[in-house]
Amino acid sequence: MSRLATWAIPCAALFSSLAGVAVAEGPARPPATLGSHPYDAYERPAACASCHSAFFQQWRLSMMSQAYTHHWDEIEYFELAVPHADQEPKVAAVKAECNGCHAPLAFLAGDTPPPPPAKGSRANESVSCDLCHTISGRAPGDPFNFNWVPDPGSTKYGPRADVESPEHEVAELPLQREAAYCGTCHNEKSPYGVWVKSTQLEWAEGPYSKMGIRCHDCHMPKTMMRPATMAPVERMSHQHLFHGAHVPAKLNGAVELRLVPDRHEVAPGETVRLTLYLFNTKVGHKIPSGSVEERQLWAHVEVRDAKGATRHLPVDRKGFAGEETTIASNAPAWHDIGRVKKIADFKGLPRDGLPEGDRVFRMAYFNPLGEMTIMQWYTAKLGVDYRIGPLETRVETYSFKVPVDAPLGPMTASATINYRLLIPSIGEFLGVPAEETRDQLINTTSVTFDVIDD
Repeated sequence: MSRLATWAIPCAALFSSLAGVAVAEGPARPPATLGSHPYDAYERPAACASCHSAFFQQWRLSMMSQAYTHHWDEIEYFELAVPHADQEPKVAAVKAECNGCHAPLAFLAGDTPPPPPAKGSRANESVSCDLCHTISGRAPGDPFNFNWVPDPGSTKYGPRADVESPEHEVAELPLQREAAYCGTCHNEKSPYGVWVKSTQLEWAEGPYSKMGIRCHDCHMPKTMMRPATMAPVERMSHQHLFHGAHVPAKLNGAVELRLVPDRHEVAPGETVRLTLYLFNTKVGHKIPSGSVEERQLWAHVEVRDAKGATRHLPVDRKGFAGEETTIASNAPAWHDIGRVKKIADFKGLPRDGLPEGDRVFRMAYFNPLGEMTIMQWYTAKLGVDYRIGPLETRVETYSFKVPVDAPLGPMTASATINYRLLIPSIGEFLGVPAEETRDQLINTTSVTFDVIDD
């Protein structure tokens, strides 16, 4: 069993135990602390843009610059997390601690909750240039729940020692070259001690870490450039693209498909068994990862006969524990949203918004009442992990009994693998823009077999 399933310490206990400990790298200071640094301790991103214009423009288009202002993040925080923190003492800290990664300047300034994005406060800077480049280390142990060490000032930390700047001091921080640096925000535990985000830990336990391929190599690809306008020469530099699941090009082709029938000829009334192979060919962690509670990755299979009639094929069940969460259903779910919104007699929302019987590659999150939840801070238990790991191939089968009246001739089976950032019923209920619940085709495949007269 992996340590993701076995190692659990409640967040509150962790943060109290970290006070005053020495960090893994850098000066001996405690990790990020609520109210420890005012907004004015940090440069605005526009100040960095004057010399690092290319990096600034890349950052501006990334989710790093929108971690607080992005529409779904704003809705989830103000309509679910903040009111729930006021209702449930166990999760009260999330009102502040969500901002440790989504609006770290607001967290450090003690601005809780920060003004909504429409107010235009400095919380809108989200994960800014100066925030990342004035982190001087992290707490010992696994990186998670923003346990980085803030050190704002004239010294900017980077991955190189051979750099000088006329504007500020430069110090090398080897931690910036490590995936653990990313893990300080891309790993998270709920107040119930459950790993609700574990992207960096998934990478560490997978094959990419063994090959030395880091987060940076995929999400900050390198190229020759002048990293600053006054740099004397071009040098190989990591770009500040930070592109991930919100960038369609990053998802395209992430999972390869191959569909194979168990025979090439079948008579009406006989059953053909189709095997679908799904290979995670380019994602260095599990897919989906990050906000797994709200993401959807699913396979859809259908057949089309010689006259164009199409039928949907449900996946063959395997019978493992928890499989019901991995097979699409539109039964009512997400009941805790209604309680947070104080809606009497809330009946729930359709669970998946998918053709029933499609295979869903997910890990369900359960609240203390045993209900599926999309509120990661309210997660007390994880369901079966049926995601696709890096360089892993999932195998699904679909059994189809050819109708006795099926026309003779070619029959084509097609499969698609698709992705959504957010479950449609939740997005519609909370007024999230449609782009967040839109289907994205990742890959497709098809195969033809013949229906013959026996």
